[in-house]
Amino acid sequence: MAKTNEPTIIKKYANRRLYNTGTSTYVTLEDLAVMVKGEEDFVVFDAKSGDDITRSVLTQIIFEQESKGQNLLPVTFLRQLIRFYGDSMQGLVPSFLEYSMTSLTKEQEKLRSQMSEAFGATAFDAIEDQVKRNTEMFERAMKMFMPFPAGEGGTAEGSEPAAGTAKNEKSASGDLDQMKRQLEEMQKKINQLTDKS
Repeated sequence: MAKTNEPTIIKKYANRRLYNTGTSTYVTLEDLAVMVKGEEDFVVFDAKSGDDITRSVLTQIIFEQESKGQNLLPVTFLRQLIRFYGDSMQGLVPSFLEYSMTSLTKEQEKLRSQMSEAFGATAFDAIEDQVKRNTEMFERAMKMFMPFPAGEGGTAEGSEPAAGTAKNEKSASGDLDQMKRQLEEMQKKINQLTDKS
């Protein structure tokens, strides 16, 4: 099917069947996964209520892929992701993940060619460089959300910050370190997957 500017509309019926209005055919989650891989944009609406359920359908596709043994998301990453729901960092996570994936997508051809040339240090260096750039971007984003740099605002210079503030800063630092480790694990998984392809 030719790509257009408008996304294809998929309707989901009560019997869980998915109907592609562009081709006037019923489709499966596997068909939608092929559309995603082919960069064909689509939106999914509940046929009865008219609600946009694209996010939940895309999540179902990921679940299907994971249950087939094509494990892309490390367990530690999934656990941390769940922990972010309802957390003060929740609003920042989607932007960070979207930026990281966009950056990885842009760099994938370069990474693939480097990996095919040398499976050793060069490929690892390329992944490590990408992780560092993503981490630096995340740290810059974190600074934008902190109201005052160290030494300004709520405490006088040279005075001790409140115990709760120090505890929160330590917790945020720990969360950041954990996110860095998880991002590195994700990059290693991507490296393994591209080696297989």
